[in-house]
Amino acid sequence: MKHTNGPSIDRLTRRLTECPADFFREPVIAGRGIVHVPAVVNDLIVDLGGAPPRGTDALAFKRSSADSRNLLQTVMVAAWLLGDEFFVEEKRFATPAFNWLNNELAAVSKLVSAELFVSDPDRREELARMCLKALRLLPEGETKEHAEDRLGALDSVARDKLAKETAKEEERARKLREAMAAKEAAESAAKAGREW
Repeated sequence: MKHTNGPSIDRLTRRLTECPADFFREPVIAGRGIVHVPAVVNDLIVDLGGAPPRGTDALAFKRSSADSRNLLQTVMVAAWLLGDEFFVEEKRFATPAFNWLNNELAAVSKLVSAELFVSDPDRREELARMCLKALRLLPEGETKEHAEDRLGALDSVARDKLAKETAKEEERARKLREAMAAKEAAESAAKAGREW
């Protein structure tokens, strides 16, 4: 499917700065909390032109573990973003929006606090760009290459993966240096022993 033009990044990041405080109230987890995230997602999907989630999809945002809190709050922030008039008026983004909320936010929510998607400029831009990519839209006024490059520069998951790979490489290099130093020390000791 070919990308089409979406709203501007400025429009979406501005919307994120206006995210209501109610979106950060405690999500219902294991029957405790205030905000019923499945109901919010259900309403959003209908607003985007889709049918209410059914079966296992309807249960996608019901959680019983406290470690789901940031994920659910990230879903709420993303739902606020998807409530922009551009997406709602198009009535064609229900399926990709649900897939993004259900499948793609988990990884980033393990690294970034939901509040940062509202308060931090780079994280706002990252979420806006993730949203447009999930909906197969290009930001207004951008080429596909520019949009991909910019998202790549902001991508928290990719940066975390790179940092972990770099740390592994540094650890391997350190162990190699230690092994080489130990080998040199052993050879020096053996040589010194032969000279006696």
